[in-house]
Amino acid sequence: MIIGIPRESHAGETRVAATPQTVGALLKLGYSVVVESGAGDASTFADTAYVEAGASIGDPWAADVVLKVNAPADAEIAALKDGATLVSLISPALNPELVEKLSARPITVLAMDAVPRISRAQSLDVLSSMANIAGYRAVVESAHAFGRFFTGQVTAAGK
Repeated sequence: MIIGIPRESHAGETRVAATPQTVGALLKLGYSVVVESGAGDASTFADTAYVEAGASIGDPWAADVVLKVNAPADAEIAALKDGATLVSLISPALNPELVEKLSARPITVLAMDAVPRISRAQSLDVLSSMANIAGYRAVVESAHAFGRFFTGQVTAAGK
């Protein structure tokens, strides 16, 4: 089975659906990974890092499974091969038109933001993961803007 990692098409997006480290983990599980050239550039992952991890650089839209961070654009929906599985943030309740476009294609879509937020699915909870990162970054940037040392012990958790 081939997993495709495309370059994110939303302006200003710096995330990528897989790092070279996660590519290595996917390969150990027996998958092949195809990464679009430049997919990791905004996250400081060069194509060479993906190749060194064992991925090939090519067309991710021909893969059996496509991993994306953001919902696909119309051109990306059209590029998915018939029978493919798309794993991405979709926000189905907020994007009924997108859901309609996706359902018109013979593909399977897994909306990662629709995974139930329960203990059994905790490892799949991308919303909490992104909120955790955003909160950590907010504390670091606030400390930088504050201009002097914080008193006591202040961590990203606020303690």
